[in-house]
Amino acid sequence: MRTRRSTRDLPYDPLKDLAPIGLFATLPNVIVINSKLPPKSLRELIDYAKGHPRELNYGTVGVGSSQHLAAAYFEQLTGTELTHVPYRNIAAYTPDFIAGQVPLGFQLLPNVLGLIKSGDARPLAVASDKRMTAVPDVPTAAEAGLKNYESAAWLALLAPANTDRAVVDKLYKAMVEAVNDPKVRALFVEQGAEPLVMDPQGLKNFMTSETTKWIGVIKKIGIEPM
Repeated sequence: MRTRRSTRDLPYDPLKDLAPIGLFATLPNVIVINSKLPPKSLRELIDYAKGHPRELNYGTVGVGSSQHLAAAYFEQLTGTELTHVPYRNIAAYTPDFIAGQVPLGFQLLPNVLGLIKSGDARPLAVASDKRMTAVPDVPTAAEAGLKNYESAAWLALLAPANTDRAVVDKLYKAMVEAVNDPKVRALFVEQGAEPLVMDPQGLKNFMTSETTKWIGVIKKIGIEPM
């Protein structure tokens, strides 16, 4: 019988036991709302949420997921109170979003791109410092009036700690060549990701800052290691 290892006894420290090679894509969270609800901008959503505390339900794929933390961070920055509805998967959440039972989402773009295209979801902002290539008309959170709100899943290459520097450099060079290939970049955008290149030192600094940031968010909402 397989057993699930608890994060309480995780056998490695990502910041100490892994050697950064490079970050090659991000998937920013997108704030979406059922198109039948009144808010048509991020500012209107914040005002609406403050006027209806805990009445706005948002769906995620589970406690501690990117969507959950993005929503919690949003609440902390805006002083709003929302209600979290976790689902086993995005397929279970989608019908409830369309029906208006769980009309809010802090989703990764691939999860809601179809809903945006169909008109069922109204995108209000992307949690990124730059607009997304796949939805260029959707403002960043900062452009929409909420500064410092950035949240994204990200894709990176890492190796075991103490990996020979020559190996790291070779892998980084190959990653850069792949990301700069127009066909690869187009595929990333098609899947709702933003291709980019971050070198080993940049990735190390990014991982450190992300860890510090999200530990703070997690402690405030009281998520315990499972």
